[in-house]
This record gives sequence, structure tokens and C-alpha cells, in this order.
Amino acid sequence: MRVLTREFGMLAGYVAGGRGRQMRPVLIPGNVVEADLRARSASQLPFLKLELVASRGPWLTEPLPAAAIGWATTLAATVLPEHNPYPAIHSALEALLDAICNAPSARGWALAMAKYETLVLRDLGFGGEALAPADDWPDIMAALDRSGRQLSRRLLADRRTNVMGGREMMMQRLARIGGTALE
Repeated sequence: MRVLTREFGMLAGYVAGGRGRQMRPVLIPGNVVEADLRARSASQLPFLKLELVASRGPWLTEPLPAAAIGWATTLAATVLPEHNPYPAIHSALEALLDAICNAPSARGWALAMAKYETLVLRDLGFGGEALAPADDWPDIMAALDRSGRQLSRRLLADRRTNVMGGREMMMQRLARIGGTALE
């Protein structure tokens, strides 16, 4: 299990009973948890004791929010190195997940997703184009398209797994909103 903290960055640990019925709802990607990390030695994978603070589970029943939450958390888990704090990325991810869960539609959070992706690129040293304010749906989709191309060419280019698959699913669902089809 990996958790993202503001002070210590991405941390990995073993969660006892993580596949059990009691812990499964706590381990949903995007949940806010209180974590207690303990290790017997520096070479050993630490134990994580988790307590649920806020759940994103109810939004995972809706296809678009589920795809967006999955993509945002997968991006962070895939690219952020362990034990390196990125407080701006942590804050942006927290705000994005709150927006996904509280906005009345994807029009309320889609631009925030593009800004989050650009921030990840920038903070990890891969540049990233500054995003102009976008008011209409085609501009927001164009901003997401640009940030996605940068992610696939720069940050995720050498990955052996298809990390971008989750993003593609989200983009297909977003394209349905504006009545546009992805090529």
C-alpha cells in the first residue's frame, strides 16, 4: 500500500489484513486516512496502520468520477518518488479529488485535472505549458489533450505498463459530455 503525505511524500507500507472485509473499504484510492507507519529496521517494509478519515467510495459508483479519481491517484502513485515531499502536488490532488466529489458535473473539475497534470509535470522537472483560463468545454478538452500528450511523451514514456489507460477511459467519458468523439 502506498500513501501520499504532505510532509514525507509517497510512503509504502504493509497493511495487515488489507485484503479483508474490514480494511478493503479503507484502502480505496483517494480516501483520506490517518496513517501510523512503523518499521523495525530501515531495510524492512514498514507496517501501516490506517484509520479512515473521509471516504471517496460513494463516487466510485459513477463511471466518470470513478475514472477521474482512479486516474488522478494512479498518476501520483506511479510518478512520485518515495520519501520526497511535494506539498503543492499533495494540495492540488486533495483539491482535485474534493472538486470531483463535490462539483455538480465534470465541467466543474475538468480544468482542475489539466492543471493538476501540468503541476505534476512541472514539479518533477519536465516543464509543462502554462494553462490559459478556459471557459468553454472545447478549450478545457484542448487543455486536457495538451497535458495528456506531455505526460505520455515526457513523464510516462518509458513505462512498461499502460498507465495512460486510466486516463484514456476518463477522456472518453469526458468527450461524451461535449458531444465530441476522441480519435
